[in-house]
Amino acid sequence: MIAVIKTGGKQYLVSPGEKIKVEKMDAAPGEKVRFSEVLFFEDEKGEFLLGTPYLTGVKVEGEVLEEGLGEKKRVFKYKPKKRYKVKKGARQPFTEVEIKEIKLETSSSKKGSSTKGSATKKSSSSKETSKKEK
Repeated sequence: MIAVIKTGGKQYLVSPGEKIKVEKMDAAPGEKVRFSEVLFFEDEKGEFLLGTPYLTGVKVEGEVLEEGLGEKKRVFKYKPKKRYKVKKGARQPFTEVEIKEIKLETSSSKKGSSTKGSATKKSSSSKETSKKEK
């Protein structure tokens, strides 16, 4: 099972057992978190649900592992012949979350059984036939 979730203004492709670093959340280490903004869900059979914009009935649950600061980003400004040099740095805070499970509670959204690759293949073959007709 995989899902695409939205948190902190970013989207993440997640599966159970995976560890991700997201924007800092108001949760302590060891606490359970639930992501309700799910954009896409695919099960083991290859059937998927696509939200417009979010899916209802699909929940992603995880556990907060740790909070910390990311790698230092450095900014250096320099203007030649002006004796101007400025060096700055910043570290972005993050929360590391382990995805425990992805739940499908109801199937109220649209279902599709085709994969992205086959849909692309169909569209390219229709373009080829239109070229042959001309």
